[in-house]
Amino acid sequence: MSRLESTINRLIAQKVLLDHAAALIDTREGPVFELGLGNGRTFDHLRQIFPQRDIFAFDRSIRAHAGCIPDAEHMVVGDMRDTLRLVHPRVPAKPVLIHADMGAGDPTADLATREWLSPLVAAWAADGGYVLSDRRLELPGFTEIERPAEAPVSPHILYQKVA
Repeated sequence: MSRLESTINRLIAQKVLLDHAAALIDTREGPVFELGLGNGRTFDHLRQIFPQRDIFAFDRSIRAHAGCIPDAEHMVVGDMRDTLRLVHPRVPAKPVLIHADMGAGDPTADLATREWLSPLVAAWAADGGYVLSDRRLELPGFTEIERPAEAPVSPHILYQKVA
């Protein structure tokens, strides 16, 4: 598979899985976390599928397209190892969906990220909530959810925290 085909599959799978997660949490209350704002494409999609939810985006710095940046209340800038531990006063409830799009494409860097990110994600996720990650996380107490048939092959994994 070419890199172009792989990128297309990854983006389609990401959209399909986010839309699937939206259906799974439709009747649940709670915010959404976007871990890794990047250029803002996914945040833009999240605010379309969740127009009534608080969406908190986290990133080391803001490099997103100007139209895809959350307001100051919902944008958390800094090292996520710190900001995820300290953001409690700004967040009204545990998120029912956490989207982690932080894969570096380097196996060693991805392992290092998994080590510090997994416990923070596990602590933040609401009971019965979902985590969609572009890389495998270590999440005891979570189950891996079957992907919808229309989601092409990609590294994305959808987890649910057992209530």
